[in-house]
Amino acid sequence: MRFSVFLVGRSTGPDDDSYVIQTLADHALEADRLGFDAVFLPDHHFTGYAPMASDPFLFAAYLAGRTQKVHYGFSVTTLPLHHPVRFAERVNLLDHLTGGKLLVGIGSGTTPEETIGFGVNFQDSKDLMDAQVELVQRLWAKKVEDEPIEFEHGPYKGAVVQRIVPAPYSDRHRLMSVAMREASTARAAKYGWPAFIPAFVPPIPASGEPSTAFQKYLDAYRAAMAGSGQPQNVIDDSMSWTTHSYQCVHVAPTDEQAREELDIILGAYQEAIEREHAFNKRAEAISGVDLPDPPNALSEDWIRTWCLYGSPDTVAEQLHHYEQLDVGNILMGFTNGPLTPERYALTQSSLRLFADEVMPRFRSTDQ
Repeated sequence: MRFSVFLVGRSTGPDDDSYVIQTLADHALEADRLGFDAVFLPDHHFTGYAPMASDPFLFAAYLAGRTQKVHYGFSVTTLPLHHPVRFAERVNLLDHLTGGKLLVGIGSGTTPEETIGFGVNFQDSKDLMDAQVELVQRLWAKKVEDEPIEFEHGPYKGAVVQRIVPAPYSDRHRLMSVAMREASTARAAKYGWPAFIPAFVPPIPASGEPSTAFQKYLDAYRAAMAGSGQPQNVIDDSMSWTTHSYQCVHVAPTDEQAREELDIILGAYQEAIEREHAFNKRAEAISGVDLPDPPNALSEDWIRTWCLYGSPDTVAEQLHHYEQLDVGNILMGFTNGPLTPERYALTQSSLRLFADEVMPRFRSTDQ
């Protein structure tokens, strides 16, 4: 089973941006040194959510020149906010720079504030994403001698006459989608993509029985892959990167200390998302939509769904459950919430405890 860190963490104002960017870069380098398999980057705008997430490709390229072993993932790229040709080029270039260690999660976006800030109507974003997936696949496959590919995609209209440069690093791009709906699961299987497997049933982003929801989606994805006609090596690689996510991971010497510190972290996180929600509502009014209120991250269902916390023994026990389900990758946010020096001190302690006392228990039986 693989372990990855998610570069989350919020800036609460312009004066904090530089600190958060540098701290998350340090966090990625530490994860590489400690033996984690990948770092994943978000793609967000305007809110202070991980300031470097305004251009995760640029930040990944910066990190790629400083790390040794980790893969780079995106969780997830909001596809409608990217020019389709530029996206195809950047994925290829970064795949070359990382030696084929790139996993590109894709999605349609979750907040009108972000889409309207790029001139994209939130209500069009899902259709734009579906169309862009098809267009990018055609662009990657185009040979110089092929007829031009003409496109009219959202605000963009044009034609690619020769080919995408640089060429794909290999004959397969590792894109990733969320395997929640039948259509997205089928698409992941069609292209041989790894998947993010959720642990809740929409529209409520929390569950009293997250393991049951997770098992349902994982079984559906596994069955789709088995019937996809993909080569066995593609299926095996995709399953090895199929991902279960925890928004907030906190490990401490005892269960009691971990829960006490987790409550402090989540209290600050809840304040941040409620502050951001006021701006989301303004964008929703402009966009003509009315989305649900933010989740209550202090509720036990949300904590059960999105948090992994406790002593090393407790955390390892929970992860053994997912190991038995044959999950490929566990994606963990150690920096959730406003990223202050005090918060990062908790992160460093938690990350090292995980690396020293939890991860080795799984490495001994790993691939």
